[in-house]
Amino acid sequence: MIKLNKTLATLALAGSVAAISSPAMARDTINIVGSSTVYPFATVVAERFGTTSDFPTPKLESTGSGGGLKIFCQGIGTNHPDITNASRRIKSSELELCQSNGVEDITEFRIGSDGIVIASSKDAEPMDLTLEQLFLALGEKVPVDGEWVANPHKNWSDVDSSLPNKPIRVMGPPPTSGTRDSFNELALAGGCDRLPEAADLSEDQHSATCESIREDGAFIEAGENDNLIVQKLMGDASMYGVFGYSFLEENSDRLQAAKLDGVAPEPQLIAEDKYPVARSMFFYVKKAHIGVVPGIKEYAAEFVSPAAMGPNGYLKDVGLIVPTRDGLMALQKKLDKMPNLTMSELK
Repeated sequence: MIKLNKTLATLALAGSVAAISSPAMARDTINIVGSSTVYPFATVVAERFGTTSDFPTPKLESTGSGGGLKIFCQGIGTNHPDITNASRRIKSSELELCQSNGVEDITEFRIGSDGIVIASSKDAEPMDLTLEQLFLALGEKVPVDGEWVANPHKNWSDVDSSLPNKPIRVMGPPPTSGTRDSFNELALAGGCDRLPEAADLSEDQHSATCESIREDGAFIEAGENDNLIVQKLMGDASMYGVFGYSFLEENSDRLQAAKLDGVAPEPQLIAEDKYPVARSMFFYVKKAHIGVVPGIKEYAAEFVSPAAMGPNGYLKDVGLIVPTRDGLMALQKKLDKMPNLTMSELK
């Protein structure tokens, strides 16, 4: 009976391997999903990889960080993505989803820093906002006379008389975006926590109140396309947009960024976490696909190479705030060992 069980287990394992590498499902092109913020950097790496290696140029899809992780964690096999990009770290609940679907061996690469900016056309009035003012402008509920009520502020000047007397209109990413997650956590909740009324909120109330954006038209969701926000700002000097620093740098001749807490989004300040809405970026590799879909580890090696992410690397030229020398060396050591991400690392 024990021998029979071992035989059945062996057959089951062989079947699962066949499901991954079956010729009917085989593909020779790396499939990458995830963050719209990481997308432009990954695109540059993929194009360089496709022209300088013997592997095809990887296929990339901008699905948002949350959307990408959900797709990535659906299972093992060549009908599932090999890599997902994220502009925030994977959550423990997402890692649990991966594990429940058999995606147990994942390596995490932290690839650099980015800042979330509040940008506008250069024709717009420059803004210098505190995080508290930003929350009072965009929070779904704000305190009025000690009570949390639906946000009544129509104009920026309703929040503070020093701000422009024009309607609050901000375009930004949807809930599936890592930029939205980071904005809610770092900017909105950061501002909310400065209000004395926030101290009385329970943990559940804090999350629901301090990280919720108003839905009455003051905040407009633009989908997973930061370039669309850029285009809208070009034609409307009364609109502000929320996106990653790289899109600001790419359009610095036409856009400007608001200061937050008196700090402008500059690369050095973002890298040193002195800009209040700085965040890290990542990509995650599904180790079960290495050796099944060709070129996965080689693509990761290109991404974390000195040529790409060194102090004079080509990703720095397109706006990535690259890691320190020690950080880059740590990434290359990680590439050699490909350690599994564990739940304890996320707590």
